[in-house]
Amino acid sequence: PSMDKYTVCALVIALGAFVQFKIVFTQNSRNNLTEIRPKAGRCPRLLKVVPSRKGCACDQDCPENHKCCVFDCGAACVPPSLNKPGVCPRRKWGYGQCAEFCYDDSDCPNEEKCCSNGCGHECTVPYKVKPGRCALPQGTPMCAEYCYHDGQCPEEQKCCRTTCGHACSKPC
Repeated sequence: PSMDKYTVCALVIALGAFVQFKIVFTQNSRNNLTEIRPKAGRCPRLLKVVPSRKGCACDQDCPENHKCCVFDCGAACVPPSLNKPGVCPRRKWGYGQCAEFCYDDSDCPNEEKCCSNGCGHECTVPYKVKPGRCALPQGTPMCAEYCYHDGQCPEEQKCCRTTCGHACSKPC
């Protein structure tokens, strides 16, 4: 017995609703269902701060922007792990150590981000991205890497792709 395409589609949607969307509903005092959405950010991998509250069931149990996260010691309300501004640098060549020195930006001090080193991850000072965007390469046969990030370019110029490399140019 084979299933028709409508049955398969309905099953995929139902599975997605339970697995992917993670939307929870609760009943209020009038027996109406109210949607509870998770707060922004991710739970940090390790508990590095004193929790604002211990013993929570969902993000709404936590004050302000704190999230309900599960650690070895149980569920606790903690500040979320957010991505820091900036862009991880491109690897110039080769690979770094094949070890995980960090798992996300919250593992890194100050403005450093958790970036790939070609084999593992390590805390790295990010590149600042200048405003504007690069024009499409115009067939200039410059096959060299004259820059790796915007910070290496003068004034408002950005590090843009050429036909086979990168060079500083005015943004469009």
